Amino acid sequence: MEETLAEVCERNGGLAVEDVIAFLSRAQQEDQGMEISAKEAAVLVQEGKARLVDVRTREEFEAVHIAGSVAFNESLMHEISGWDRSLQIVFVCHHGVRSLDAAAYFAGHGMQNVRSLRGGIDAWSCEVDPELPRYELA
Repeated sequence: MEETLAEVCERNGGLAVEDVIAFLSRAQQEDQGMEISAKEAAVLVQEGKARLVDVRTREEFEAVHIAGSVAFNESLMHEISGWDRSLQIVFVCHHGVRSLDAAAYFAGHGMQNVRSLRGGIDAWSCEVDPELPRYELA
């Protein structure tokens, strides 16, 4: 069954369609503002101004990862809050979805200098390091 936005708004308490569209637009702009391109991130890492934190599974990380990146785990989760606040933390995943969630989570918990690698490790392989193997999940 397909519904229009107006029908969904009506079903959810009579929300104004214009307000919902405005909210979604602001959310999209916030997400885009939290992303960083692979080339921009590579420059920051090279200059020592950023660290890459990989939020993929341990198996994905062990199969292929960006040189110098660290795998996210429970202990790192607690350690990150103590890192130098001027250092940009760039979260990395396969295509940039999980990393955006991670960046939003940490931003929501008061960390100002967090970003998500737009396009993930796949974009890094295409734009920065073509020697880095690309892969698809089964």
